[in-house]
Order: sequence, then C-alpha cells, then structure tokens
Amino acid sequence: MTDSFETKMWQGAFLPALLTGIISGVCVTIWRGKPAAIASVIALLLVFIFFSVHLLVAKISKDVEPVLTMLFAMFSYFAKVILLGVLLFLISKFTAPSTVDRTSFGICAILITLAWLIGEIRAYLKLRIGIQP
Repeated sequence: MTDSFETKMWQGAFLPALLTGIISGVCVTIWRGKPAAIASVIALLLVFIFFSVHLLVAKISKDVEPVLTMLFAMFSYFAKVILLGVLLFLISKFTAPSTVDRTSFGICAILITLAWLIGEIRAYLKLRIGIQP
C-alpha cells in the first residue's frame, strides 16, 4: 500500500525539522544554558504540532466538497492561532525567563519552521503530481 500525499509531505518535513531542532537546541543550550534547552524543546513541539495538524486536516478533508475543505482549513487555522496565542501567554505569564529563555524559543521556533517548510516543499516537488483534465 502506498503512502498518502500528506504522509509523504509529513515524512519529508519531519527529518529536516527534527535535525534543525536538535542542532539549534544544542547551540542555544551551549550559548544560554538549561532555560534555552527547555525553550528549544517547547519550540520543537509547537512547530511539529502546528504543522502536523495542518497535514492531518488536509488528509481528513481531501474527499469532501471544496466548501467543506475550506471550512476545515479555516477552522484549523483559527484554532491553531488561538491555541498558540494561549500557550504563549501561559508560558510568558507562568514561567520565569530563568526557566524558559524567550530569545532561544524564538530563534529555535523560526529555524525549525523554516526547516519544516523547506522539507515540505522539497517533498512536494518530489511527488510529481500530474494534473488531470
């Protein structure tokens, strides 16, 4: 049985993002210490959850009508933005900067996101999806 389009996209993005997360986590830990290590792990988990939900929604909604697909996409987008905002608020409100380093979190989250998107684009280009009339 062949993997689905979304599974191949996820697999193509997972490894570059994971490697970037590990490398950036080690670098910021050396640079800023244990709070940076905690921040890098949180950033890695957030990016993985955020983009995995996107691909899961695409997989679930691929056989439904286009209007419902758009509804699923918009709902997942707004839910992710709201949950991300709540999580960032909770981290900033209930953790001290000496526990979770904000700068390291931002740096790692941006680098992991870029690696995920590059991996996803690379996986998409490898799929060679034909256009049917």
